[in-house]
Amino acid sequence: MRKLYGAEAEAEPYALYEQLRKEFGAVAPVAVHGDIPVWLVLGHREIQEVLRAPKLFSSDSTHWSVMSEGRLSADSPLLPMVYPQPLVCFADGEAHGRLRSAVTESLERFNRRGMRGHVRRYANQLIDGFGASGQADLVTDFAEKLPALVICALFGIREDDALTLGRAVADMVSGSANAQESNEFVVDVLRRLVEEKKAQPGEDFTSWLIAHESDLTDEEVWQHVRHALVAALENTVNLLASTLRMVLTDRRFRGSLSGGAMTLPDALEQVLWDHPPLAVLPNRWATGDTRLGEQHIKKGDMVMLCLAAGNMDPEIRPDLSAPVHGNRSHVAFASGSPHECPGQDIGRAIADSSIDVLLRRLPDMELAGHETDLEVVGNWISRRLARLPVRFTPLRVEGDVKAPETSPAIGAELPAAVAQPEPARQAEPAPAPRVPWLQRVRRALGVLRGR
Repeated sequence: MRKLYGAEAEAEPYALYEQLRKEFGAVAPVAVHGDIPVWLVLGHREIQEVLRAPKLFSSDSTHWSVMSEGRLSADSPLLPMVYPQPLVCFADGEAHGRLRSAVTESLERFNRRGMRGHVRRYANQLIDGFGASGQADLVTDFAEKLPALVICALFGIREDDALTLGRAVADMVSGSANAQESNEFVVDVLRRLVEEKKAQPGEDFTSWLIAHESDLTDEEVWQHVRHALVAALENTVNLLASTLRMVLTDRRFRGSLSGGAMTLPDALEQVLWDHPPLAVLPNRWATGDTRLGEQHIKKGDMVMLCLAAGNMDPEIRPDLSAPVHGNRSHVAFASGSPHECPGQDIGRAIADSSIDVLLRRLPDMELAGHETDLEVVGNWISRRLARLPVRFTPLRVEGDVKAPETSPAIGAELPAAVAQPEPARQAEPAPAPRVPWLQRVRRALGVLRGR
């Protein structure tokens, strides 16, 4: 049985998916940590079949025979992903409806204009931090920091804790030697947050969860804030880094953009097809015997959904080079299912608005080095770029030219409306003309914003 984990499998995961597809079809038997057998669903249609049949493929891990029979070791890396918790992602039926309504209705209360204002503010602040150097690593200097600052602001978490909390979440998810300590730090911060918001509510996700008519317990509140924090940070960092890479390196988009046919939202959608932030969704269990693809699934079996492979299914994408503009039928967010990601538009807005700011502030930005030198890190569940080095004309302030008013120091009150900054004036000699494809991106975004 092929292993889904380990250096060999994780080095070329897409090649592994296609090998499994050729050998087994839409559903393949694989082994995860501890050589535990599970089913990996590779077909787009079969993934949707599982997602839309919660009574047959439950999110409740107590159905898993491996767990009920005590075959999962106490130190298994799978335990944090499968151990039953009071979370919407582990619930079905009425319990799921109660928790889902609290989460979705609280997320829907965000003011989208205000949220984009937070994104632009923090994006400008980060660019101000590295702009004078003429170089940056868009992963460590931007993509890893921006979502933490924005999401923490939306969740009511103190700004001083945002970057530290973001690093702790990343460490917790990575499964490092300090992962447990990082998790304890995150839980401690969020427990204190719930107490603070109960005493002094604000206009934030945590306060809205506490006040929701579903009457969540304190544990249910901080557990859902923790779950939303992990999902939002990991997925948004991955989406942002992958889209930045595509904007900088993919000739298809440079060519399309120079012709005015491509917008940044199109590029985001292409990334969600080709490199979904979450490669494998590992939490479905069969409640009875059934047939899926060409395989016989037994009651109590674990079924993992390979979203990355589903999006590459030749049945729906016979030509992977063909653009998918405006097509949201990918499975990156489990769309159409009861467990569809409720915060997907937040991730899109963060990536869209922040890249817009980058292109406006650094119009001649280009990759420093060769694309083949870019390293992808992660595991069988989630992968992303380790670094994305770029160079650009350094930002300078000359004479009486002031720094952009839309980049207040972190901690300052967010203005009601935030205007887009203009690129800083450059020293002599005069700067070279802007690259045409970047102008097209900005023009297309301007049209899109005006719709």
